[in-house]
Amino acid sequence: TNTPIGRDGKIAKPRQLHNTHWGLVCPAETPEGQACGLVKNLALMCYITVGTPAEPIVDFMIQRNMEVLEEFEPQVTPNATKVFVNGVWVGIHRDPSHLVTTMQNLRRRNMISHEVSLIRDIREREFKIFTDTGRVCRPL
Repeated sequence: TNTPIGRDGKIAKPRQLHNTHWGLVCPAETPEGQACGLVKNLALMCYITVGTPAEPIVDFMIQRNMEVLEEFEPQVTPNATKVFVNGVWVGIHRDPSHLVTTMQNLRRRNMISHEVSLIRDIREREFKIFTDTGRVCRPL
């Protein structure tokens, strides 16, 4: 990564690693001299996702009682959890803890790709699934 900032300045903040870069950007590999800290390289063990199709996952969740967004009535289930796939709101689910556990078990048994990210936000009542390409992942 090449930070678009003048090399002559003595501003320290752009040259430092942010806390969110842990495991993604190498803290030691940077050039010496004026570009020190402005050119950042990927960590040795991080990887870029290749991507997997999202349709089989959406179909699986529909079979597991996910209501499609077009059929959703907010008055009937106001406390339902929103389900997002690659940033697109695809439906809602009334029992998100069971859905999340099922999806995690599928990923652990390698029935869906290990690159698929599953994120449950309890406060916002959202379940986010990312299968797209180009995401930088830590080696977990």
